[in-house]
Amino acid sequence: MSENAYDDGRRETIKIIGAIGIQCAFPFAGDELYGQHQHPAPSRSADPGPPKFFTPDQFSILSRVTELIVPGATNAQVPNYIDLVVRNNEMHKKTYTDGISWLASKDFIKLSEKQQLAILEPLCAEVDRGEVKSMEQKFFRVAKNMTADGYYTSRPGLVEDLGYLGNQVLAEFPECKLDEH
Repeated sequence: MSENAYDDGRRETIKIIGAIGIQCAFPFAGDELYGQHQHPAPSRSADPGPPKFFTPDQFSILSRVTELIVPGATNAQVPNYIDLVVRNNEMHKKTYTDGISWLASKDFIKLSEKQQLAILEPLCAEVDRGEVKSMEQKFFRVAKNMTADGYYTSRPGLVEDLGYLGNQVLAEFPECKLDEH
């Protein structure tokens, strides 16, 4: 390695190490410290558009399932989040298409909420007990997990429901009251 290349590499390493150390003191990204170009985050539109993996009928079943798992999931765009995850994962594609086909064969969308819950609640209880052998149980486990992930990482779930305030410096830690738990 030439002396110049060595010096350039060393300078870049020092800049990175310095940026990491300074990161605690300054409220901006380390990339900004040494002039790296950053692209602005894409804005989230109110309408995410049509699903890219699921058909409209599959998507309506998925939306109903997520809404039954966590009320408000469709407003938080959880079905769109699941569509994004599933279209990039072959294993999830099969699990979801099989599970949604199974629900479609029961005319799930046309059933009353009570009838829909009668199908999903036993699966929920089985999954909670660790019984995940059948295709239906596998589908429900994955759907339940992704619904929770999608909802509680969305603004409605994280900020509005859980009250997350963001990264803030606290003068002191709030006292933990045992009766809250």
